[in-house]
Amino acid sequence: MNKQPLLQKLKIGEIELNNRVVMAPMTRSRATNPEKAPFDIHVAYYKQRASAGLIIAEGSQISTKAVGYINTPGIYSKAQVEGWKAVTKAVHDEGGKIFLQLWHVGRMSHPDFHNGELPHAPSAINPHSKSFTPTGFKETVTPKEMSLEEIKQTILDYKNAAKNAMEAGFDGVEIHSSNGYLLHQFFSRTSNIRVDEYGGSKENRAKILFEVIDAIKEVMPEEKIGLRLNPSLHNIFGMTLDEESIPTFDYIIEKLNEYNLAYLHLSEPFNDVSEVPHAVEKIAHRYRPMYKGVLIINANFDQEKGNQYILEGLADAVAYGKPYISNPDLVERFEQDAPLAEWDDATFYTAGEKGYTDYPKLKKAKA
Repeated sequence: MNKQPLLQKLKIGEIELNNRVVMAPMTRSRATNPEKAPFDIHVAYYKQRASAGLIIAEGSQISTKAVGYINTPGIYSKAQVEGWKAVTKAVHDEGGKIFLQLWHVGRMSHPDFHNGELPHAPSAINPHSKSFTPTGFKETVTPKEMSLEEIKQTILDYKNAAKNAMEAGFDGVEIHSSNGYLLHQFFSRTSNIRVDEYGGSKENRAKILFEVIDAIKEVMPEEKIGLRLNPSLHNIFGMTLDEESIPTFDYIIEKLNEYNLAYLHLSEPFNDVSEVPHAVEKIAHRYRPMYKGVLIINANFDQEKGNQYILEGLADAVAYGKPYISNPDLVERFEQDAPLAEWDDATFYTAGEKGYTDYPKLKKAKA
């Protein structure tokens, strides 16, 4: 049983993980307080899942300008840092490891979150998507193109958020540069038509990412920084893939080899891209030979597929999302080859404990 590749130890930087089962970062919209700070309910939720080799805690906004979904926690205020301290202590007390995902949604926000002001983005292009606002889903708007000063401030916001994450006791941070959010918006020509140093060539479009990494390195060790990318994202979160998308990610991932990061976290396609021109259907197959560091893969993996990918050398660890919602003891279930509990997607983004901390572990479920 314990010969499963998923259940072997793994080192990321100076940290040793007890297994290669990673809890993926998932927005759960439970920070239902004016401070947008984690509280008791978050402590219980993450503590229940501490047997994961690594927890990547949910995307947490780096500033007030970064928010775009209701009841999501931040990492820019004292109250938020204090709230997260209780979470990291609970996970560490259980022997777990936990990173925090640093988040800026960019144009995927709405003026309702910003006192009527427009969300920020690389260019004034409406993603024609929906934002989850305090009064329900609303159509996105045409955002404000960021000035150079606003870009520099955003880089500082990432740096400050990383510093706060260290103060809150996290083992590291993951830069959310994926899923159609701000940094991803800079990478794509369909969302970035700037003509200055942050637009045009793929090097310019990726420039902000490396400036963010370099800024964060000033406040924490490089080997505690992870990064998430979604190269074949198409027609989701307002993103459109074109002929320059994959070459841009090739450039980014090659250049990441110049850093000593904790890991690179890649997503396989979220939807069928077999008919999409220029898309890559098998992300791990393309980027495992290209990236020299620790590679985490995610999206629609089960136990068998996760073990297979690690065994074949396509990834070093596998991140699980929805299975972790309904199976707080996912590692133990994998150890015992036990069946998994089903999740209730009606409670993914609701308030309170229902569908959050009330999924029983295997022993209790059997009882």
